[in-house]
Amino acid sequence: MDAARPRTAASASRRRRALLITTGLSLAAGLLLWGTDPGAFRTLPPAYWIMAALAVVADARPHPLPGHRVSRVILPSICFTFAIVLAWGFAPALTVQLIAVTVAGVRMRHSVLRSVHLALQHIAGLGAAALVAELANWRIALRPDLRDAALTCAAAAAWIAARYAVAAVARRCTSERRTRPRRRARADLFGTAALLSLAPLLLLAAQISPALLPMSLLAVHAVQRMVRWAGESERAGRVDALTGLPNRRALQATMSERGPDRQRALLLLDLDRFRTVNDALGHGAGDRLLARVADRLAAAVPRHDLVVRLGGDEFAVLATRVEGAASARRIAEHLTEALSLPFPMDGTPVEVTASIGIALQSGRRDGATLLREAESAMYEAKQRGDQVAVHGPDAPHASPDRLALLADLRAALRRDPADDGIVLYYQPQIAIATGEVVGVEALLRWKHPKRGLVGPEELLRVAEPTPVMRLLTARVLDEVVAQLAAWRTAETPLRAAVNVSARDLHAGDVADRVARLLREHEVPSDLLQLEITESALMADPHRVLDTITRLDRMGVAISLDDFGTGYSSLQHLRRLPLSEVKIDRSFVLGMAEDRGDAAIVRSVIGLADSLGLRAVAEGVEDEVTWRLLAAAGCHAAQGWFHARPMPAAELAEWLGRYRPVRPGVLRGPWIPAK
Repeated sequence: MDAARPRTAASASRRRRALLITTGLSLAAGLLLWGTDPGAFRTLPPAYWIMAALAVVADARPHPLPGHRVSRVILPSICFTFAIVLAWGFAPALTVQLIAVTVAGVRMRHSVLRSVHLALQHIAGLGAAALVAELANWRIALRPDLRDAALTCAAAAAWIAARYAVAAVARRCTSERRTRPRRRARADLFGTAALLSLAPLLLLAAQISPALLPMSLLAVHAVQRMVRWAGESERAGRVDALTGLPNRRALQATMSERGPDRQRALLLLDLDRFRTVNDALGHGAGDRLLARVADRLAAAVPRHDLVVRLGGDEFAVLATRVEGAASARRIAEHLTEALSLPFPMDGTPVEVTASIGIALQSGRRDGATLLREAESAMYEAKQRGDQVAVHGPDAPHASPDRLALLADLRAALRRDPADDGIVLYYQPQIAIATGEVVGVEALLRWKHPKRGLVGPEELLRVAEPTPVMRLLTARVLDEVVAQLAAWRTAETPLRAAVNVSARDLHAGDVADRVARLLREHEVPSDLLQLEITESALMADPHRVLDTITRLDRMGVAISLDDFGTGYSSLQHLRRLPLSEVKIDRSFVLGMAEDRGDAAIVRSVIGLADSLGLRAVAEGVEDEVTWRLLAAAGCHAAQGWFHARPMPAAELAEWLGRYRPVRPGVLRGPWIPAK
């Protein structure tokens, strides 16, 4: 506490010194004006002195609009000084304005430079208005006509133009060069015009009776409240309520502004394992942690860059002075270092890490594209287990061919489902012990108008790192659930498995969509199964856990696809509400010839069986593999040995011909019906 006192005393001393200097300059300017023409002041009527006093009283409570620049201050005194300049000329109005600006500067604790800056703006405005009145040889009359109204509007326009011209020049001469959003400029202009429009009414009231003038403070107060409400409403729409940072809307507005010809970078940060804080310490602690993360990011970023909270545990930094990917990476590394120190939460140090995606902007690329690319890079960083990834022409998913394919896919998903070219093929899953068809897996195909049939691997490589993946998953879920309802109506109910991506599970709304579709089509939840990959779990297992737990409680089975290709499978089997594991085809295809692959498959089957999970083998293409799986106790299999993926209509025909067989009596992939 003792160390803080000298700084506090020094700050108070600087404020007192600024107050004395500003007051002295104002008095000197006023005396100079008085001395220039003392007779003009002695002949002024009582109405002038009342307006002068009201101007000073009004500026005791000035209203700065959201922002920190002097040009963002609307002084209520301008309605009185504008009336004075119309009625009694420039010098009397200037004297009152200088005193009022001094009072406002002291009230807002402005420095001398800021007060001088504000004074120059109002001097220019009064001078322009006085020039219009002088050129027209005009003073407002007791009964104004249309000419008086037109000249008043012209003088007000000259006042506004001159003031903001000086403000623009001052901004160019200082470091405050950031362009104001249009809505802020409109609110500022509207408030100024409303105050200036009161001037003719003040003069008319003064000619009737000067005693009416104090009532004008009510009108001035009403205008102030209106401007304050507009400013606060505009600010609330652009500021995150929890952290005080700008929000997504503010980021989009900033990215749409045309700045200097300098490359910019958007860094998208997603906190890792943030959900564990909410689960362990409560949502209140999670909110406090987000606020502290916001403070630390804001402290680590230069003033010329923008820190934004996009929502949830996602933040963004718009870096305005980068020289390329290497420069943007250094900024990302600086941010990770800033977050590396633990955050003390209720006596518990909380470690925070973030996955950061970087997208570079140059030229006329729009902000929406930049945000999509940064989000794609962020998911790529999560999937690779890295902290930073850069989206650029060197990225594997950013080739021109794939970007064109992605654009075509996005356009197709916006069309009617009957015309989008997206079709689903179904591959049967066979119970090894009985030979019966126990379900199907839905596999995606796309009939591109120029490229022909595009397979699921290429589609997923293109779509999964982007928001298009969620649109694609929604399209597939709609069709699969509708098909389940059709099979159920035809009294041939089948269970269908659908693959979902990491992006779908992170969003969380996939559970709501599934529940709605099952309810609308009256399909039992046990007929739908969702397949997730280990890569989705590795990206953010805690966020995924919440989504699949909701699905499990609904009765939707969860299958872990490509089992054995990840890095923490045993942990997933122990913690997640799974009902099935699918042995990756890379092990199944080689098990007839490779003892290592066969040992892995047998181990996975035994592990699944001991945990009460079904084991399904993918890629079964020959009878030998089928028999080996039967001997190992595998529950089900799918592959070309039994049937290739086929459309729903062909599947119905295939089911009509198929007869269940067991491995011991197998003579072929299927036995025709007699």
